[in-house]
Amino acid sequence: MSARTIGVVMNGVTGRMGYRQHLLRSVLAINAEGGVPLSDGRRILLEPVLVGRSEPKLRDLAERHDISDWTTDLSEALADPGNLIYFDAQVTHARVASVTKAIEAGKHIYAEKPTAETLEDALSLAKAAKAAGVKNGVVQDKLFLPGLLKLKRLVDGGFFGRILSVRGEFGYWVFEGGWQQAQRPSWNYRAEDGGGIILDMFPHWAYVLETLFGRIEAVTAKAVTHIPERIDESGQAYAATADDAAYGLFELAGGAIAQINSSWCVRVNRDELVEFQVDGTEGSAVAGLRNCRIQHRSTTPKPVWNPDLPATERFRDQWQEVPDNGEFDNGFKIQWELFIRHVLEDAPFPYDLAAGARGVRIAEAGLLSSAEGRRIELPAAGTEEGTP
Repeated sequence: MSARTIGVVMNGVTGRMGYRQHLLRSVLAINAEGGVPLSDGRRILLEPVLVGRSEPKLRDLAERHDISDWTTDLSEALADPGNLIYFDAQVTHARVASVTKAIEAGKHIYAEKPTAETLEDALSLAKAAKAAGVKNGVVQDKLFLPGLLKLKRLVDGGFFGRILSVRGEFGYWVFEGGWQQAQRPSWNYRAEDGGGIILDMFPHWAYVLETLFGRIEAVTAKAVTHIPERIDESGQAYAATADDAAYGLFELAGGAIAQINSSWCVRVNRDELVEFQVDGTEGSAVAGLRNCRIQHRSTTPKPVWNPDLPATERFRDQWQEVPDNGEFDNGFKIQWELFIRHVLEDAPFPYDLAAGARGVRIAEAGLLSSAEGRRIELPAAGTEEGTP
């Protein structure tokens, strides 16, 4: 059966994430494998239409990957009826206007998170897409990491018994940009440009906690700007006005407590850049990007606190590795394939703009908690007007 080609407007792919994970490792990788397979045997190829502000960057990217269609005019790309999907990986503060324009043009929407800087704007996008009848989705890539897929397997299998707590550690040292070049763009550290680690990472933790462990009922957080001045891409010093570290406490439905530290000012002393430890009455697990280790109740050692004697065994050696039991593809690519099937054959896709708004809601609650020094309760969906 012959393949069908659909146009995908990709806005913001000159940036690091948009280029590496979405264009290179998702859309172009899908085409290299012959397209997205549908249930009726057809395959769908994706024709990327690159959109951005920099003509030289777009031209270079298009020539490098033999892409014929690119433009600095978003309206021009949206006017083509062959372009069914609009994808947005721009800086956060530019997303709402562009996604709104794409919804008005009748395009199906796929967007990076956070979908907006405020809950009000995130909800407006979700409502506009629903009113327009367009399919919509938000990137929730962490759910497809091998380590978290293994962790979900344990949760679904009842390994933990009653889950008591979740402890998360995420982050690494981002160079200030002086004597070593920063590995993240400078806008990440300017609140006026939509930067800040809470707005960046709390939407991730929202969908991870919601999907694996339950609804977040309350948030207590402390946002900090540890490094007050950084050096931008042109070598100029600038004031870091956004938070570069956040320390969060999330109360979950059912009574479990999640504690997650997020920081761009921490040097890594763990096996992976992000790790979650889950403790339950029947067992515990530590999951990272790729690996997951477990310790069952029946094999739990009996540590005794004695500061006068050295430990006789490495605690890490007392844990068992969870096997892969399958092949793990790139998480961004997997979600792209799911969204294409959702658009073309109405396959399930729960990661919509309403889910994205819930992530923004958690980020907004974290910022409010930090600013006012208090615990923020979150009513269940439907119990408060406008909540997703």
